[in-house]
Amino acid sequence: MRLSILLAEQIGILFLVAFIGYMIVKFNILREEDSKVISWLVAFVLSPCVIIKSFQIDFTPEKLKGLALAVAAAVAAQVIYLIGTRLLMKPLHLTPIERASVIYSNCGNLIVPLVTFVLGEEWVFYTCAYMMVSTVMTWTHLQSLLSGGEDGGNLKKIILNPNIIAIAIGLILFFTGIRIPEVLESTIEGFGGAIGPVSMLVVGMLIGNMDLKWVFTRKRPYLISVLRLVAFPVIAAVLFAFIVRLKIHPDAGYILLVSLLAASAPAAVMVTQLTQIYNGDARYASVINVMSVIFCIITMPLVVLLFEVIC
Repeated sequence: MRLSILLAEQIGILFLVAFIGYMIVKFNILREEDSKVISWLVAFVLSPCVIIKSFQIDFTPEKLKGLALAVAAAVAAQVIYLIGTRLLMKPLHLTPIERASVIYSNCGNLIVPLVTFVLGEEWVFYTCAYMMVSTVMTWTHLQSLLSGGEDGGNLKKIILNPNIIAIAIGLILFFTGIRIPEVLESTIEGFGGAIGPVSMLVVGMLIGNMDLKWVFTRKRPYLISVLRLVAFPVIAAVLFAFIVRLKIHPDAGYILLVSLLAASAPAAVMVTQLTQIYNGDARYASVINVMSVIFCIITMPLVVLLFEVIC
């Protein structure tokens, strides 16, 4: 119960930052288009800094087993979402944008600061597992889905993705026990600490020019938000709670909680960005993203509470 309340408080704080981003655009201090520059800053600078910093911990067999457990949980969650959307595609007439919005979550920009605030910086280490799996899926399945099969499986983009490079560097530092110099570490930590507010500022800016009345009168985004934030996360919560009960790792509860937070996060901003690149309905994708961000203030704490109760 304590964790779910703390999570709700931190999401509320980040939501207020998003409101500031919304007002910045409303009062013409910045334009909505300017958010793209900030998005790239988050993806290519802030997020890699957080990842590298999270690997600056002492190597132990338990940490390695925990990372393996987190990777397995991330794969399991992705399989749940992939199979689930495939089964529901025809009955619910899900479009590629809707399927993508259900499957892919904002597992980096939002979850890293939440894990830092709620559980502590040392647990950010395990968010990298979900980010690794998600990044590979993004540049294969997601890209293929939104491009109509024209693109996908771009190995070069996967390998050269700054977050994957950061994870590779982090793993080398983790296994070798090498510590980066204090000055560089402080710089990296400073950049990483800004990821939460800056990410939510972008979310607010994206809806700065939107008619919110129009957003909330659309019916389909409610269905997609329920699937993304409630239906599939509940399945993941039950599965993860069952694994915790198996007692395969002393920290399984917290490790799988990190994975659950990533799995139950709002729709990924990358869905909107790739939809824009492939000339899809980016406005509809952003509506789903915005609605899921707003509703996650309620849904994520409830999913965490369910997980705690079952465990």
